Parts: sequence; C-alpha cells; structure tokens
Amino acid sequence: MEAWHRSNPGVFASGNIMSTEKNVQLVQAFFAAMGSGDKQRLLALSAEDIEWIIPGEDWPLAGTHRGHAGLAGLLQKASETLETSYPKPFEFVAQGDRVLVIGFANGKIKATNKTFEDDWVFAITVRNGKLTNIREYIDTQALARASEMG
Repeated sequence: MEAWHRSNPGVFASGNIMSTEKNVQLVQAFFAAMGSGDKQRLLALSAEDIEWIIPGEDWPLAGTHRGHAGLAGLLQKASETLETSYPKPFEFVAQGDRVLVIGFANGKIKATNKTFEDDWVFAITVRNGKLTNIREYIDTQALARASEMG
C-alpha cells in the first residue's frame, strides 16, 4: 500500500478514497432499501433525474426508466412481475464515482411461473451523495425465456 500511495499521492490528498467508500455505503444502503421494500429510502438515495437502464426485449422490465416516477414505477412493476432471491452476498467494486455491484439471483416470473438464474452486474454512478445512473448487465436471454408465454 505504501508504494501505491507514493505513486498516487493525489488520491489520498483529494479525498477520493473516502468519497469512494461513501459511494459504496450509499449503494449498499440502496440495495438494503430495495430488499426491505423501503420506497421512501430508495427515493431519498436517488437523484431526482436518476436513470435506470435495463437491457433486453421480450420481458416486462426492459427499458430506460427516468426520474423518481420512473424508479417508483419500475419497482412496482418488478414486485408485480417477479419473485427474486439473492442467495450469495453481493460484491462491491468502486473507483471514483462508479460502483459496480456483482451478484447472482434466481427467481420466477409470476405470469409464466417459469424460473430463471441470473449472474448480473449493476454499474452505478453516484454524484453529490445520490445515485444518478444505474445500468444493469444481466442475462437478458434467461429473463426473456422465463417471460415467454406458452
């Protein structure tokens, strides 16, 4: 660590390490609020103009969801659409204003009663103490397959 510090002196002087840790804590709080269904806490941790991008086609949550209304709508639709569990602890990797959350989920699409398994990464941007952007990298094919009717 000492050698790294000498070759990167501005990192500690500018407070980047502390702000990176704070960003991870904010993202952890966001995921805890999602897990407990605390909508007010989720909105408080999110910027008014948050953008959440879920790739894919042929499944109900795909698309770009903007602002607090978009976030609230997405969370409502998710609770109506699927049941999900996260059997492994998440891994958090951070640099500057970016936090990557790496995880695994399994679940079921309610409308089809089909199950899915999903290794995923969320790339999250934090600015001024709020989540401003979430971009999911997920197994869109597994989710689309589980969403297919008949």
